[in-house]
Amino acid sequence: MGFKYKKSLCWFRRDLRCVDHAALYHALKNSTQVYCVFVFDTDILANLSDQADRRIDFIWQSVRELQQALEKLGGGLIIRHGSAIGEITDLVEELGVNALYFNHDYDPDALGRDDRIKQLLQQQGVDIHTFKDQVIFEKNEVLTQSGSAYNVFTPYKNAWLKKLDASAIQAYPVDQYISSLVPQSSPIPTLAELGFEKADLKFSTGMSGANTLFENFKQRIAHYHEWRDFPSAKGPSYLSVHLRFGTISIRALVNFALTQSGPGAQTWLSELIWRDFYQMILYHYPHVVSHAFKEKYDKIKWPGTDSHFKAWCTGQTGYPLVDAAMRQLNQTGYMHNRLRMVAASFLVKDLQVDWKKGEHYFAQKLLDYDLAANNGGWQWAASTGCDSQPWFRIFNPVTQSEKFDREGDFIRKYVPELTNCDSKAIHTPWKLSPAQQQICGITIGKDYPLPIVDHAVARDITLALFNRTG
Repeated sequence: MGFKYKKSLCWFRRDLRCVDHAALYHALKNSTQVYCVFVFDTDILANLSDQADRRIDFIWQSVRELQQALEKLGGGLIIRHGSAIGEITDLVEELGVNALYFNHDYDPDALGRDDRIKQLLQQQGVDIHTFKDQVIFEKNEVLTQSGSAYNVFTPYKNAWLKKLDASAIQAYPVDQYISSLVPQSSPIPTLAELGFEKADLKFSTGMSGANTLFENFKQRIAHYHEWRDFPSAKGPSYLSVHLRFGTISIRALVNFALTQSGPGAQTWLSELIWRDFYQMILYHYPHVVSHAFKEKYDKIKWPGTDSHFKAWCTGQTGYPLVDAAMRQLNQTGYMHNRLRMVAASFLVKDLQVDWKKGEHYFAQKLLDYDLAANNGGWQWAASTGCDSQPWFRIFNPVTQSEKFDREGDFIRKYVPELTNCDSKAIHTPWKLSPAQQQICGITIGKDYPLPIVDHAVARDITLALFNRTG
């Protein structure tokens, strides 16, 4: 078999696995020798202020597992620490490779970085090959009949499903070509050498962690549509962080969903399609990174205060479900999806704080942070985005609490001050009489805050803000 290239380099990024990997498959298939590399990119790390950032620990452990897996296949993983542009271009020259392979990343900063690397290497006569890997459809692959981008989810989903065929979700059989792997590795820098420290990770890492979660979810998928909205239930797949860092293949998940019948699998498949939808929105409407999708809402002057924003960040708003959600985020790096909507709605529509501040806070804290999904979710909750929650529909934090955490189990886990409140009082503890508070062993306003706003009053203020934008 003749190979196109003598030596190629496969650059791992948001795809920390060595199975069903588009770029690795094509590199191996077309090259006599394939080197593999991962770069701890200082241009990204420099923007992270928390030395115990859970994402770095997750990546570090996943990279270590990836290196071990490649070595078992007869290959290796070169690991560098520095600016990716310089490290990749230097390594290409050092190894004398003819081609660079990597999978697409859709974040604006990543696109700029990748364009610069392409420009530098093409000037040196190095071929660049890039591939779709973290979504099923990307860029212009799903468009309206008039050739424009969708901005409403349901028509997009219908078109997505219509376009879906076996080729779109066919796995890349990397193992067929592993003889091309070069057994070259380098030591992985310690977290301390990267400028970070071990974090309190609540999630298993790497390909093995992803597979364990996936196997567990397979047993529960039939109930996904029933359990997913209840934070104290084991309803979600918990695979979002593994999709974010590519320790599992999106094609494998969609393939499995399609083999299952029933509303659970259908609902989960819709959630996977939402990921593609938001990546498509980011690609076609890059202004959403710093502006409202519906730009008229940039005119809103949000009157929310810094003290209210701080209370929200620290889980001290006096609304138990909101506070439990924020404390879950702060303590674990994860927040249940239903609660992401509740917490976001509360910040914007009860506290009238600019949604961009909340989006930024989530970006700092979420282990599964993804620019497209985070931005899309926040703009949905703030009613500034595409196909968003209508601005006149405002979540009531109390009724959300009573509906989705009826017995208060989730609240008690993260707001232990309210442990002794019964399942009715725990949603509105400010209504407890002094005698009832004494029985519960709590003083509202001292041990746990009074509500920082009145929801009904706040709702009217928010409606007026949106009304003024026309």
